[in-house]
Amino acid sequence: MEVPQPTPAEGFSSDAEHFSLLSEFDIQLFRAGKHYHLYNKLGSHIVTHRGVKGTYFAIWAPNAQYVSVVGNFNGWDRGSHPMSSRWDESGIWEAFIPHLGNGEYYKYFIESRDGYKVEKGDPYAFHWETPPATGTVVWDIDYKWTDKKWMADRSGNHALSRPISVYEVHLGSWRRKEGEDRFLTYREMADQLPAYCQYMGFTHVELMPVMEHPFYGSWGYQITGYFAPSSRFGTPQDFMYLVDELHKAGIGVILDWVPSHFPTDEHGLGYFDGTHLYEHPDPNRGFHPDWKSWIFNYGRNEVREFLISNALYWLDKYHIDGLRVDAVASMLYLDYSREPGEWSPNEYGGRENLEVVSFLREFNDAVHQYHPDTFTVAEESTAWPGVSHPTSSGGLGFDMKWMMGWMHDTLDYMERDPIYRTHHQGQLAFSIYYAFNERFTLPLSHDEVVYGKHSLINKMPGDWWQQFANLRLLYAYMYGHPGAKLIFMGGEFAQRHEWRHDYSLDWDENNNPMHNGIQKVLRDLNMLYKNEPALYERNFSPDGFEWIDFNDAHNSVISWVRKGASEQEFLIFVGNFTPMPRSNYRIGAPKMGYYKEVFNSDNAKYEGSGCSNDEKLETAPIPKHGRSHSLSLTLPPLGIIVLKHVAGYDFI
Repeated sequence: MEVPQPTPAEGFSSDAEHFSLLSEFDIQLFRAGKHYHLYNKLGSHIVTHRGVKGTYFAIWAPNAQYVSVVGNFNGWDRGSHPMSSRWDESGIWEAFIPHLGNGEYYKYFIESRDGYKVEKGDPYAFHWETPPATGTVVWDIDYKWTDKKWMADRSGNHALSRPISVYEVHLGSWRRKEGEDRFLTYREMADQLPAYCQYMGFTHVELMPVMEHPFYGSWGYQITGYFAPSSRFGTPQDFMYLVDELHKAGIGVILDWVPSHFPTDEHGLGYFDGTHLYEHPDPNRGFHPDWKSWIFNYGRNEVREFLISNALYWLDKYHIDGLRVDAVASMLYLDYSREPGEWSPNEYGGRENLEVVSFLREFNDAVHQYHPDTFTVAEESTAWPGVSHPTSSGGLGFDMKWMMGWMHDTLDYMERDPIYRTHHQGQLAFSIYYAFNERFTLPLSHDEVVYGKHSLINKMPGDWWQQFANLRLLYAYMYGHPGAKLIFMGGEFAQRHEWRHDYSLDWDENNNPMHNGIQKVLRDLNMLYKNEPALYERNFSPDGFEWIDFNDAHNSVISWVRKGASEQEFLIFVGNFTPMPRSNYRIGAPKMGYYKEVFNSDNAKYEGSGCSNDEKLETAPIPKHGRSHSLSLTLPPLGIIVLKHVAGYDFI
C-alpha cells in the first residue's frame, strides 16, 4: 500500500518560541516507521526563521538527557547551543541557530541519562569532513541537473529489458593523478570515466561504496556517513556532476549500498545516545564476528526508515539508477558465520532473520513505488528462494541477484589445465539448470582479485599465449550465458597484479598487444551484446536459451543457442575449451540455410591464432543433435565462435 509522504516544505511551524520542520503528520509517519524521506526533516537544513537565515538541526536521541550542537562557530563549547527535546515524546531534539550557513563544521554533543558523554557526527548529514577528521558539515545540496534526456528515456524503458553490462569501479584506485599520487576528484573522474565506459561499450558503472567511511582500506563498506558522498573526492555537487556526465554519455550509475552493518567508530552510529539505538541490543544479533562491526536493528521502526530513507535519498537527489545491496546473506541468516551458542533463533526456532526479510521487502517495495524505473540487485550467496521474485508472491522483491554459483563453478573450471577439463564438463552446464529460477547478474567482481586469489589473467592456466586465450574464452562464454554482466576494473585489459586499493590500475599494460587484445575482445563483446536482441530480450527467460550439445566432454566442447523475442533473432555459440583446434566439427542447426561467423575470440586482432570459419557457412541435410540439418565448423583453440543466420526460412 502506498504511504503518503510529506513534501520537503510541508510541516514548517514558525513562532516566536520555536521552529521546526516536523509536522504532526511527520511524527505520525516517524512513529509508524513509514517516513521514507526523513532526510528532508532530520539532520541540518539551511532555513529562514522570522526573517533570519540560519540552520535548523534535528536529531533522534530518545535516551539522551542533554544534547547540544558544537562546532567551530562556538569553539566546540558544549553549553553554548543546547537543543530542545520535542514535547511529543518522539525522541527528536531540535535547534535553530541564526546566521549559521553552508560549510560550517559541527557535531552533536550527547549526554545520556546514565552520564555517558560523546560527540557524534550527524547520521543525516549531507557532507562530512575529509577523513581522518570526523566532523559533519552544514551543506546545501541544490544542483542544476543536465541529464533530462537520460531521465526521460529511463522512465520509458526499464533497464531489465535492455542490455546490462556493468563496469565495477573503486573511485580511489581506478586512476591516480599522474605525478601527484593522489585520488582523482569527482570532477576529474567525470572528464575520463564516462568517455572510457562509452568507448568500451559498458551500459552501467557500479561504484563501490561512495558513502563517507573513516577507513579507506574498508573500500567503503564501513560507513559512518550514509547520506554523504565521500569528501575525499570532492563535494556533493561534484559527485552529482560525475553522475550527470555519466548519464549524458549514456551510462547508468549503480551504487553499492551497505545496510548490513556499520563500524564501531565513536563518532558513528554505534551506541548513539548511550544505548544500542541503531544496532540490535542482543550481541548475537547486533555484532558481526567477522567484520567486528555493528548490525542494524531491523525490527525497529526508526532504523528501518533511516535505511529506506537513505536508499531513496540517493535515487531522489543523485539520480542513481540502481542499488546493489551488499552482503544480503549475512543479513538473512541469524547463524551467519556463528558457531552453535553464538546465535539466537527466531520466534519459531529457526535461523532465518524474519525482521530482515520484512525489511528487505519493505525496502524493495519503497524503491519500486517511488522510482519504478530503477532497479535493485542483491549480493546473496546462498540458495535463499525468491530473492528476485516480487514481494506480492512471497519473494524479497529484488530485480536481480548475483549468480555466485556460476562465478565459482566457472572460475574453478577455467583454472584447471585443459587436459583435466574433460572430467568437469558439468561445471559449465550446471548453471543453466537454475539460471532462470532468479534474474541473475554474472559477477566477476573485486572479491575475486584480492587477498591472494590472483588476478583473472593469473588464474588462467598454460603459457603466456594460452593464459590470454583462456581469458578471452572466459569472457566470450560469460557474454553468451544468460544474465546481466559485471566485470571489475582492470579485468578489461587483463591486469596482472591483484587489485591494490592504494594504487592506480596498471594502465601501461594496455600498451602490450596481448593486454590490448583483451580490451578489444571485451569491447566487441559489449557491442555484440547491445546490437543483438538475442542476447538481451530474453535474458531472464528460459525461452531465450536452448542447448545444442553439452555432452561432448571428451573434446571439452559445448554449444547452445540464444534467442530473442522474434524467431528470426538467434545466435549460436560454440566453445572449445582445449588448446586443440578442431576441423569438421559438426553441430545440429536450429534453422537450415546460411550462417556467418559474427564473433571469434581467437581472431588475430585480439592476438589470437586467427583460426576461423569461411565467410558463409551452409547447413547440410545431415542429422545431428536431434535436428535434421547441421553445420560443419572449424573450432579455434581455447576459443568461442558466434554464428548468425543470414539466409533461409524453415525452422527444423
